[in-house]
Amino acid sequence: MKKLTAFVDFKRRISAISCLLFCLITVSASFAQTPEALDFYQCGRQSLDRIHQAYAVPDGKFLYRENYPNDEAYTADYLGGGANANRPNPYAYLWPFSGTLSAHVALLEVAHDTHIKKEIDQRVLPGLANYLDNRAPAAYASYINEAPVSDRFYDDNIWLGIDLADLYLLTKERKYLKQAEAIWQFILSGTDDKLGGGIYWCEQRKESKNTCSNAPGAVLAAKLYEATRDSLYLNSAKELYAWTKKNLQDPEDALYWDNVSLGGKIEKTKHAYNTGQMVQAAALLYKLTKKESYLIDAQRTAAAGFDYFFHKDVDQSALRTLKNSNVWFLAVMMRGYVELYALDQNPTYINSFRFNLTNAWHSMRAENGLFGKNWSGQAQDSKKWLLDQFAIVEMYAKLASLRQT
Repeated sequence: MKKLTAFVDFKRRISAISCLLFCLITVSASFAQTPEALDFYQCGRQSLDRIHQAYAVPDGKFLYRENYPNDEAYTADYLGGGANANRPNPYAYLWPFSGTLSAHVALLEVAHDTHIKKEIDQRVLPGLANYLDNRAPAAYASYINEAPVSDRFYDDNIWLGIDLADLYLLTKERKYLKQAEAIWQFILSGTDDKLGGGIYWCEQRKESKNTCSNAPGAVLAAKLYEATRDSLYLNSAKELYAWTKKNLQDPEDALYWDNVSLGGKIEKTKHAYNTGQMVQAAALLYKLTKKESYLIDAQRTAAAGFDYFFHKDVDQSALRTLKNSNVWFLAVMMRGYVELYALDQNPTYINSFRFNLTNAWHSMRAENGLFGKNWSGQAQDSKKWLLDQFAIVEMYAKLASLRQT
C-alpha cells in the first residue's frame, strides 16, 4: 500500500512539474509577442531596406515610385487641384518622398549609425535636390524640377525643415541648419496679416490657412530656436501656436480643425497629424519657456486625441488600437506624444503605440515586407503607398529611442 501511495505521489509530482514547464513555455511564448520582445530599431531598419528594394527607381536620381506595385496611371489626389493634379508621373511627389528623410533621421537619432548618415548625405539629399525650385525664395516644389513647373506647398517644405533642423541638432553640421533656415525664409513668404496672421497652405493658391502648415510651422520655429538661440524663432513659434489655437481649435474637445478659408469658413475635419503637431508645439514651447499653460495644453489635447484617434477597446482599457487612417498622419501625431512623454513620463499613450506597432509587425506586414493600413490586421491592401511605408519606419525608430515603460 505504501509503494502504491508513493507511486501515485510520484506521478502527481511529475504531473505538476510538467504543468509548470508547460506554463513557463507558454508564458515565454506570450512574452515573445509583447512589445518589449521586438527590437524596434531592427524592425525599422529592415523595413527601410525593403522600401528601397520595392520602390527605388534604378536610374541614378535616387528617386522612388509612389506605389507598389507601380501604377503607371496613378495620379495624386492630395494636391488640391493645380497644374499637376491629373498628370500621371513616373516618380513620387515631394510629400511622399519627404518621408525618406524623416525615416532616416529618426533612425539616426537612435543608433548614430554611420551607414544611415552616409545614406542621408549620398542618397536622400541628392534625391531631394531633384525637387529644388529656384524661384525666389528657393524652395522644394511638389514635383521634380525636370518636369513642367509645379506648385509649392508650405507644409511640404516645413516637414523637410523640421527634419533638417533635427539633423543639425543631432550632428551639429551647419550645412543642415543652413538648409533649414533657407526653408524658413520660404515659409515667411507665405504669411501675411489676413485672418490675423498665419501661414498659407499653397504658394500658388493662397486661399486658406491650414493647421498642417501652422502647427508644424511652430514646431520648426521652436527647433530653429533650439539650434540658434535666435529669439526671432521663439517669437515666431509662440505666434504661430497662438494663431492656430485661436483660429482652428475646437473649444469643445481641444482638437484641431483642418483649415480656415480667407472668407472665414472653417473646414472642420480633424486629422491626427494636426493634433499631434499642436501637442508637439506646446511641449516644445513648455520646454523652452517653462510656461505651465503650454504643458497643460499639450496634455489636454493629447488626452483628447487618444479618445478620438484610438478605439476604446472593450477588453483592453489601457491599450487601445489605432483607428485606420493615413499611416503618416499617425506617425506625425506620434511625434507629439513622444515629445510630451519626455516631459511628463506618462506611459499611457506610448504603451498603446508600442502595442499597435508590435501587432503591426505580426499582422499588418505582408509577405513582401510592406505594411497595410488596417491596424486590426484583418485586411491587406493590394497597393502600398510609399509614404505609409516610410511612416512605419519612423514610428519604429521613435519607439526604439524610448526607454521601456
